[in-house]
Amino acid sequence: MKALILAAGRGERMRPLTDTTPKPLLPVRGKPLIVWHLEALARAGVRDVVVNTAWLEERFPALLGDGAQFGLAIRYSTEGRDHGGALDTAGGIAKALPWLGDAFWLVSADLFMPGFGFDPAAAARLAAQPQRQAHLWLVPNPEFHPQGDFGLDADGCALADAAGPDGRRWTFAGVALLRAGLCAHLQPGTHAPLGPLLRAAMHERRVSAEVWPGEWHNVGTPAQWQALQ
Repeated sequence: MKALILAAGRGERMRPLTDTTPKPLLPVRGKPLIVWHLEALARAGVRDVVVNTAWLEERFPALLGDGAQFGLAIRYSTEGRDHGGALDTAGGIAKALPWLGDAFWLVSADLFMPGFGFDPAAAARLAAQPQRQAHLWLVPNPEFHPQGDFGLDADGCALADAAGPDGRRWTFAGVALLRAGLCAHLQPGTHAPLGPLLRAAMHERRVSAEVWPGEWHNVGTPAQWQALQ
């Protein structure tokens, strides 16, 4: 199983910190945010990782190199160099698909989830269900996103437009297992968000989900970043 780490965003709300440092390279508790994910992926047995880049993208290989220091092989999908800027989530996935295989981990680099383990068994379950397009991890709604994103039904399917039997909607944690087919119709270089594609697949009951009970932080503002130190 391979992985794509989304690291191309500008991080506007994190300015001025991100004027000189990409948000995924900002340190949290002693190491850059993206390194927490790289180390967790390596512990789970992942060996090949694609990192998509755009803003200050030369900083990533300068710090991370080819990934050998983490026991990984890192390839960079350079959206800034090749397309003039970030392609949004689905567009970034489509560009990276030639290096990812049929199913892969997807993780947003600017999240802090120190206990998440990228369970190989979860990857195996997705691989064994060809009708399934994605498996998402959800978290309780944070204060800045009280309405949530998706419901979760009793069968473990994500609901695009409604709460589940528990009456709740949950927030997408920014970590998922995806099948390539979800974005394969997009031409490389296309700007496209992932949300509409996930919702369309949810209407066909092709997206499963589970709730992550551990520590999770969306590092969105300098104050949020400082609070984690």
